[in-house]
Amino acid sequence: MLTMKHLLATLSLVAATATPALAESSTANIQDHFKTVLEQKPYKVEVCRDVKVPYGSKKEFDKDSAIIGGIIGGVIGNQFGKGSGKEAATGVGALAGAIIGGNKDKGPEGYTTQRQCEIQTRYEETKREVYSHSTVTFYSDGVKRSLKFYK
Repeated sequence: MLTMKHLLATLSLVAATATPALAESSTANIQDHFKTVLEQKPYKVEVCRDVKVPYGSKKEFDKDSAIIGGIIGGVIGNQFGKGSGKEAATGVGALAGAIIGGNKDKGPEGYTTQRQCEIQTRYEETKREVYSHSTVTFYSDGVKRSLKFYK
């Protein structure tokens, strides 16, 4: 099997001997050019790490927020019912507003450590040189000429 370089050399020699002008200066330079190709091959890997996860919640009673919540709850409750039912609705609204407004969440009780894993795709990279093209440089009638040949 002939390589590209041998084929080009043969073509150059034939051209040089067939043309008298080329025969005078039959020096032909053949150069092969290569390029780097990066190949990526995917593979899977399990990655695990320890993570702090909150649990529970600390509650704190805030008097100022309870008063404001009671007032708002009472105003809303007053919109319902008639007569003594209106008074009861106002009282229930004020009580519910005070409880809801007064309970403040102060964050988690604490943290526990959990192991969490996930599958990730990574790539193995391989570099290799592959043939790109060849260049033939020669002189014709005293003028330097170049030809590119691709596979």
